[in-house]
This record gives sequence, structure tokens and C-alpha cells, in this order.
Amino acid sequence: MTDIKLVLPELTWCAFGVFIMLLQPFLKNRHFFTFLGLVGALGGTAFSIVSAWNYGPGFSGLILSDAFSLFFHLLLGTIAFLVILASESYLESENLDSPEFLALVLFATAGMGVLASAQELLTAFIGLEMSSISSYILAGYRRDALKSSESALKYFLLGSFATAFFLFGIALFYGATGTTTFTDAVVATSQSGFLKPGLALILIGLGFKVAIAPFQVWTPDVYEGAPTPVTALFSAGPKAAAFALLLRIFATVPAATHYWFWSFWILAVATMFLGNLGALVQTNVKRMLAYSSIAHAGYILVAFAAVTSVASERPSAATSAYAAVLFYLLGYALVKVGAFTIVSILGGSGEKNLSLDDYAGLGQRQPWVAAALSVFLLSLLGIPITAGFFGKFYIFTAAVHSNLIWLAVLMAINSTIGIYYYLRLVVIMYMHEPKPGAAVLPVRFPITARIVLILAVAGTIYFGVAPTRALDFLNQSTLIGSLK
Repeated sequence: MTDIKLVLPELTWCAFGVFIMLLQPFLKNRHFFTFLGLVGALGGTAFSIVSAWNYGPGFSGLILSDAFSLFFHLLLGTIAFLVILASESYLESENLDSPEFLALVLFATAGMGVLASAQELLTAFIGLEMSSISSYILAGYRRDALKSSESALKYFLLGSFATAFFLFGIALFYGATGTTTFTDAVVATSQSGFLKPGLALILIGLGFKVAIAPFQVWTPDVYEGAPTPVTALFSAGPKAAAFALLLRIFATVPAATHYWFWSFWILAVATMFLGNLGALVQTNVKRMLAYSSIAHAGYILVAFAAVTSVASERPSAATSAYAAVLFYLLGYALVKVGAFTIVSILGGSGEKNLSLDDYAGLGQRQPWVAAALSVFLLSLLGIPITAGFFGKFYIFTAAVHSNLIWLAVLMAINSTIGIYYYLRLVVIMYMHEPKPGAAVLPVRFPITARIVLILAVAGTIYFGVAPTRALDFLNQSTLIGSLK
């Protein structure tokens, strides 16, 4: 029973997913299924707190319940709840069945939860596949749309290659250490040459999930073709879960910390520049946000480079870098879910209104929608009083404290590049007139989408004005110390 308590969030998400699928043949009430999905998402999130009462390893050390996993379970459950809430009107307008969609979102969330708790590589692989298989299907959920089918196929093919890299890395890791458990690998002595390439292949497999260059080629096409609520899930959930596993590996296994500083340094620079420069030339809002997502993965890698450079010599600086990653993921998730919710509603039936020009005059037609989207864009840019400001500030500070001055300078340059394409959309909304023939009537936002936007805007501003409580929790020894 103790082991079962540790996986109550995952069991709840999966149970509600199965329950929804079983009820589908007997009920046709879309709102009832949405209600069940919301209860399932909230139930799993609530049970993560119950799991926190039983901190410790479970299932013979395969998973670990600690403050770190609690944070990610709360974050992932919140993301799932907001995505389900925002998707109801979208599924109705696109005439798509909701039960399978809701079940897949819950299954994907359960897989992400396993990733966040995994203390062993094969367990992490199971979580990765639970999340990935559900994501492949969700990407192609608009079966009648060619772009949606294309995005699902690309995601599946490239995801399969990434999975192969990840599995081969696990095999090499086991060959070098004789174990696939992180804690056992700490004490395992190995002179084998398999360890470095094994860690590299694991990094490649997870790098695909978080859209690190040069493994990001799937991101713009998949984000554009997938249903927009699914894109919101992709941009926040799998990225957070994969970074959680990376943190767990590179904080627990000393070899990872020692060997891969320059890998993170180079990957951070390449990812930041590729994401920001790619976003500069985009005219499609979803593709612009996709390249933005790549750039933000690069910013997070700056903190990873800071961790690996000072982990052994200056533990306090490494702790601050860990906390910076967690805070950044928190603010980033709220912003992305909120932004893609707006894109989902404004896109209209068939997602036809995704061009930047379609947002011309939005400030006059629907000022509160334009204001909310402006808050999200300014947070992504890193403007004060938004969560994005402190997210970037803490990562920048971690880089400086780790004496990574050049990396901090390159991060600042990339943030400056982002000014152009983020503010370009703000200018279009408030200072451009709609093109002749363009829709000029306000788009109706259903109550569920309004709730999502209110929560996302409130969270973005709250963590930008009063981040102290969140940082106190993230910096506490029980959370960061549990990684080591």
C-alpha cells in the first residue's frame, strides 16, 4: 500500500482516462465528459499531495517521492486541467469527439508524472513512452486536416528515432555501471568507455522532447499542424517532464555533471540562436511560438551549464541554478497555455486565422483579449512585473555566479533579438488596421476559455510581482536536496 500511495496521481489520471473511454459508447454528453476530465486532472493533482506525505523510494527504488516530484506533479496536473478546460469549445467547433481526447490527455499526463518521479532509467522509459504514444495520437487528432496528419507522422517518426537513441543510451549506461538506477550509479565505479556515449545518447533522446537544437526540427511543423489545445500541452507538459528527468540524472549521477558542461554550453547557444532567429521570419502565430519554445529551451540550458560548472565546488550556486530552472518552467507553462488558448479561439473553425495579419486591430475589437496576449508575450520577452522577468533574471544570475560571463552575454543578446518578434505582434494588435475582407467582428470567448485566461494572467502577474514564496519553496533543502 505504501508503494501504491506513491503513484496515486498516475493511477488517478489513468483510471479516469479508462473510465471515460468505457463510458463513451453509452453517453453522448460532451459537457459531462469534460467535467469527468477536469475531475480526473484535479484528482490526480490533489493525490500528489497525499503522495507527498509518504516521501521516499517506492517499488524497490524504481520511483522516488520527494518535494521535487511533488512540484512537477502539481505543475503537470495544473497544465492538464487548463488544457482540458480550454479544449472544450475547440473540440465542439471542430466537431471532434471529446472522450478520446480527454483520455489521451490524462494518459499523457500520467506518463509525464512517471518521468518526474523516475529513479531508474527503464522506469523513465515507460513514462516517456506513455507520454509519447498519447502525444502522437493527439497531434493527428484532426483526422480530416492534412497538416494535422502530417504533424503526427513527423512526430511519430522522429520520436521513434529519439526513443531508439534513449534506449541505446540506457544499454550503454548499464554496460558501464552495471545498474540502471541513479542512486546505485553514484556508488558504482566504472572505468568503462561506455558511460560517456551512453549519457550522450540519453541526452539526445531527451533533447528531442524538449526541442534542443539540433533535435528541434519537428517542433514548428508539429506545433502548427496539431490541434491548438494539443500544442499548448506539447509546449508546457512534455518539456517540463523531460527537464525534470534531466535534472534528476545530471544532479544524481556525478559522471553526467563532470562530463557534459561543454555540451550544455554549446547546446544552449545553438538552441537560443536557432529559436530566436527562426522566429524572426515567421508569419504564422503558431510557428512563431514554436520557435519561441525552442529559444526558451536554450535559456533553460544556460542554467544546466551553470549547474554542471559549479556543482562540486559551489553547491549553493548549483542549488540556485536548480531553483531557477523550476521557477522558469512554472512561469513558462502558464504563459504558453494562456497564449495558445487565445490562438485556439481566434483561429476559428479549421484554424484558418493564424497569420499575424489576422490579429490586426485586435486591440480595438477585443481589448481584454489583446491585453491578455500582450501580458503573455511580454512575459516571454522578460519584461518586469511578469513571471518571465524573474525566470530569465534568475537564470542570468546563476550563469554570472558560475562565472559563465560569455554565456550570460549571449543570453542577453538573444533576449534582445526576441524584442522584435514579440513586440511585432503587439504592434500589429494595437497599431494596424485589419486588411480589407478580414473579420472585424469580435470572436466569442466561451466561459471555459475565459477562466483559463484569467488564471494564466493572474499567475503570470503574481509570480512576476511576488515571486518570493515560490522561490522559498523551490530553494528549500527538501526540494533541491532530494535530488542529490
